[in-house]
Amino acid sequence: MDDLKAFAASLPLQPGVYRMIDSEGAVIYVGKAKELRKRVSSYFQKSDHSPRISLMVSKIASIATTVTRTEAEALILENNLIKSLAPRYNILFRDDKSYPYIALTGHDFPRLAYYRGTLDKKSRFFGPFPNAGAAKEAIHLLQKIFRLRTCEDSVYGNRSRPCLLHQIHRCSGPCAGLVSKEAYMDDVKSAADFLNGRENELLDEIAEKMYRASSALQFEQAALYRDQMQSLRRVQEKQYVSSGNAVDADVIACASMGEAICVNLAMIRGGHHLGDRSFFPKNAEGSRIADVLEAFLSQHYLVSPAPSQIILEGRMDLSVLEDQLAREGKKIHIVSDPSGEKKIWLDMAGENARLALVRMLGERLNEAGRLEALKEALGLIEAPARIECFDISHIQGEATIASCVVYDRLGLKNGEYRRYNIHGKPGDDYGAMRMALEKRYKRIVQGEGIWPDLILIDGGKGQVGAAKEALINLGMDDVMLVGVAKGEGRKPENDRLIFPGSEKPLQLPRDNPGLLLVQKIRDEAHRFAISGHRAKRGKVRTTSRLEEIEGIGGKRRQNLLTRFGGMRGVLSASIEELEQTDGISRALAEKIYRHLH
Repeated sequence: MDDLKAFAASLPLQPGVYRMIDSEGAVIYVGKAKELRKRVSSYFQKSDHSPRISLMVSKIASIATTVTRTEAEALILENNLIKSLAPRYNILFRDDKSYPYIALTGHDFPRLAYYRGTLDKKSRFFGPFPNAGAAKEAIHLLQKIFRLRTCEDSVYGNRSRPCLLHQIHRCSGPCAGLVSKEAYMDDVKSAADFLNGRENELLDEIAEKMYRASSALQFEQAALYRDQMQSLRRVQEKQYVSSGNAVDADVIACASMGEAICVNLAMIRGGHHLGDRSFFPKNAEGSRIADVLEAFLSQHYLVSPAPSQIILEGRMDLSVLEDQLAREGKKIHIVSDPSGEKKIWLDMAGENARLALVRMLGERLNEAGRLEALKEALGLIEAPARIECFDISHIQGEATIASCVVYDRLGLKNGEYRRYNIHGKPGDDYGAMRMALEKRYKRIVQGEGIWPDLILIDGGKGQVGAAKEALINLGMDDVMLVGVAKGEGRKPENDRLIFPGSEKPLQLPRDNPGLLLVQKIRDEAHRFAISGHRAKRGKVRTTSRLEEIEGIGGKRRQNLLTRFGGMRGVLSASIEELEQTDGISRALAEKIYRHLH
């Protein structure tokens, strides 16, 4: 400790980032400082640290530092290191790669689309939305009110008749020339005004159009405008966040119960409440609310778009974050201790954070009870902390996929799911299961992973026997293995648990919490396997059949799929239609037709 104090005292009074390292060489904490010497020395001089920080200090074996030119540069470096190293004592928030947007493309007849990714200048983007459901709900609403097309260009460019969406009044049918460009662009403008929060002005414009159409005895058109107005008013009535201004703001509130903490982010764009998202940070036990909020702001807004206002409770010095966002062209104003309508929004976000926390803690308690029941049902000394489940999916041996899902720390861990391509004898479920476990645990027995406490197999005696054989070969025969077999009528209440070497299966009561947990994990493995199998089978069917034809390279294959909107269109095309595709001669069209039929 004396050496660490001496090292801290030797540091410069310059901004930078420090990394606390334990005796095994692992980085356990990353922090930034305006003056490195003062900040690092404070860890060894103060005695009023939280239990979490006190424990962290006791584990420090060495310290590494990086000097930066400014505190803003230190903020960016700190954020990058936290995300890449995930230190044990830093408050960590899940890294959401991107938020969804609604796009209006730059075509002659713009397309209304759901979008994730880098924003470009070819389209107009609205958002971001807190989740995919909120964005898709908005698209559905816009389709209903303004009837804009949502189809892909490959479909739009090859239609002569309108699709079902036109018949159910969700599209005006620009593909078939059923709407003029002027009228369509008028609807595009209205949709953009709505997304920008100009409902009142938009309602006035639509009302004027309705009166003009009515005066011209165009009653059908007037009825359409009337329906649009009614739909827009219903949307306004549903908005429990409303503002006289088309404000863009993020409202951030934090709630805590015991050691658990939740941060709720409510997104308001153009005066519309787009929805909210709750975050549950890791390593935040015993942390102050101010520290949690500061960690969230720095980790979130250095990688995600920031609105013009951020509303939160509590006074914190966030000038460094504001300055850095301003340098990146994101001019924002952080409002702490708000009043008026902004205080109402903050209270709403705080209540949502509290409710999300109650729900999460309830789920944890429920999961803990299920694990305890499973321990008793299987006769284990301790409840299994980590459960991995396997399933095999194929159709008559085609595109065989094995899935492995992971249940750990009272929840399913999507980031640890894996799929395995299975090659060999088509339809050999036992061989496929054996191969899946060998692929999964080959590295784990070499020390590159986490050993499971329990392995579940979706299958009966045959699959369990194959899995046991694989585990014996790997030297993992001490890990408990259980098969989950469908019972009579393939009804969940008739599911049975199969044990290696045992003739008698275990059938638990249908409401047994342990059985419900096993079924939940098994069903997730089944879903994950099927989705992988469908994707693999679809890829094979849409590419390989054309790749098998001599003379069809990547360019011609792309031309065919684009012209006919996919493989189904190619299959239904005649020789004459195939011949009209760029790069396809009559002889080649006949060759394609013969091969596909």
